[in-house]
Amino acid sequence: MAQWTSAVGATQLARLITSQQPRPAVPGSRKPPAYRALADGIRLLVLEGRVPVAARLPAERELAVSLSLSRTTVAAAYEALRAEGFLESRRGAGSWTAVPAGNPLPARGLEPLPPEALGSMIDLGCAALPAPEPWLTRAVQGALEELPPYAHTHGDYPAGLPALRRMLADRYTERGIPTMPEQIMVTTGAMGAMDAICHLFAGRGERIAVESPSYANILQLMRAAGVRLVPVAMSDGLAGWDMAAWRQVLRDAAPRLAYVVADFHNPTGALASDDQRRAMVEAARAAGTVLVADETMIELQFDTDLAMPRPVCSFDPGGSTVITVGSASKAFWAGMRIGWVRAAPDVIRSLVAARAYADLGTPVLEQLAVNWLMRTGGWAEAVELRRAQARENRDALIAAVRRELPDWEFAVPQGGLTLWARAGGLSGSRLAEVGERVGVRVPSGPRFGVDGAFEGYVRLPFTVGGPVADEAAARLAAAARLVTTGAAGHTTEPPRTFVA
Repeated sequence: MAQWTSAVGATQLARLITSQQPRPAVPGSRKPPAYRALADGIRLLVLEGRVPVAARLPAERELAVSLSLSRTTVAAAYEALRAEGFLESRRGAGSWTAVPAGNPLPARGLEPLPPEALGSMIDLGCAALPAPEPWLTRAVQGALEELPPYAHTHGDYPAGLPALRRMLADRYTERGIPTMPEQIMVTTGAMGAMDAICHLFAGRGERIAVESPSYANILQLMRAAGVRLVPVAMSDGLAGWDMAAWRQVLRDAAPRLAYVVADFHNPTGALASDDQRRAMVEAARAAGTVLVADETMIELQFDTDLAMPRPVCSFDPGGSTVITVGSASKAFWAGMRIGWVRAAPDVIRSLVAARAYADLGTPVLEQLAVNWLMRTGGWAEAVELRRAQARENRDALIAAVRRELPDWEFAVPQGGLTLWARAGGLSGSRLAEVGERVGVRVPSGPRFGVDGAFEGYVRLPFTVGGPVADEAAARLAAAARLVTTGAAGHTTEPPRTFVA
């Protein structure tokens, strides 16, 4: 029986390899042999999770043709990978990717590190902050006091607790978008909301237009659903959305869905203007595309004098074109797995009906806690704490990166939790690989793109501040030096423990 569980075609693998940014030349150093460069490229793809473990690689002759290399070069690269433990082969079954004993399996998304790893590793992979106490404790205590009547029921509320649906509807109404509780479904986080929307609207093979770059975990969720991602390039810096490109993609590709993060975009931090939002909704309506607006970052504006644009759904108040996704994870705490969907009542009914075959409903206690926060004013106070903490972390991280890595380029966002940095001509994938060896975990740009884009970028979240931000930047600078000098493969010293 074959040991591989998936396959990577020659054309696909060649495209991923050629998208990688080459290691910068060091004065006096010699260019590595072609087979070594190819082996390093495949190894990085495996370590990044962009080529899965146990994926069958193309035959040597097929890959050689796709890369315009000799078969001898490809054979030598495969042999080097076998010697290093990144490839296994068997006659008649082909060759498939592997990881050496003792190496962690690569993560396809941005999963947080386990708590036991945090002593020696600074985690810049997960854009989430600790809970804003004392509000978490107070919310749970308030929820426990209100729990008894619900404990006498079956506990399954597929659309969400009526009280929380009313609360969320009232909040949209206060923002100028009249909303009924029938337009709200409470979900298990924003990811649960997006999973439900994708399954309802976009079956296997359907097209979904996405910003490029976009949120890595959502891109992976969509890939797992078997959809075809259609990337639409973002403008440089914080300029955001190229509406001419969006109109063309929506018109020509006719995607079933389009996914946008108009409020402090993840990962770039861009904020769409009123004109961009209006044009996006009009283009989606004309193309017959359902536009999903992710509002998970919307409450994290840092500047008090910043006039926030109108919500995307305000240009489609009935919810026939725009579906809005919100969440407590970024504004409050990621451990509070409460999200929600705002859409037309018939869309909500369809989502609720489909939920019977998924998770049935969202935990009652957490819903009561969020409702308690919003009803008592605790939500607003907790969000202010979150904004202040994220703003302070942003300023500390930016100062540290400018000091340690002065050639890195980025635009400073006015809100959100992420900084999108061009890594001074270095490979983001190599920085991510070497960074883990020196004690800093950072996601590389290709995780946020489609088919290998953004190799020269990394995403830095505003989750560390003070001395930890200084140390994180110092470790990134150390990783950058190792990548630049070509000594990345010789890093053996373990990272020192750092306690904030």
